[in-house]
Amino acid sequence: MLSFSRLLLLLAALTTALMAGLFYSWSVSVTPGIGRLQDAAYLKAFQEMNRAILNPVFLSCFMGTALLLPAATILHYKEVMRPRFWLLAGATLCYLIGVMGVTMMGNVPMNNSLDVFPVETASLEALAQKRASFEGPWNRLNTIRTVCATLSVLLVVLACMGQEER
Repeated sequence: MLSFSRLLLLLAALTTALMAGLFYSWSVSVTPGIGRLQDAAYLKAFQEMNRAILNPVFLSCFMGTALLLPAATILHYKEVMRPRFWLLAGATLCYLIGVMGVTMMGNVPMNNSLDVFPVETASLEALAQKRASFEGPWNRLNTIRTVCATLSVLLVVLACMGQEER
């Protein structure tokens, strides 16, 4: 039977992997795909995707990981700190700083700015300027999130592979 700390660790691994997969899929398929669109279509598609992603399933994984990783780390804290604790601490820091921090301080403000941009009535010049100020920076921030989420998954998997600590 799974202990509570082991169950929490597995749930943290699952949600971390789901988030890494989400950022990875955006990096290798979604943004390159919509990057082929004309400016107005690109901006409108991004607006709609940003609106669609704000749903309970996404938010439960995104925020859940930010709760599950620290909780799993704390449950593996011992007087003599073992490798599992340090791996989970690293995964937690990677996720909280490189995913949550980058998202909240970078991607979300950019998404909010794009959300109020009047794609339908903007001039061709305004569309081109908005895209130029959005696309590259947003993609760079998403690459950071992808790398940090993937590193978090790797660290959690390594923690899961270690022997059960007593």
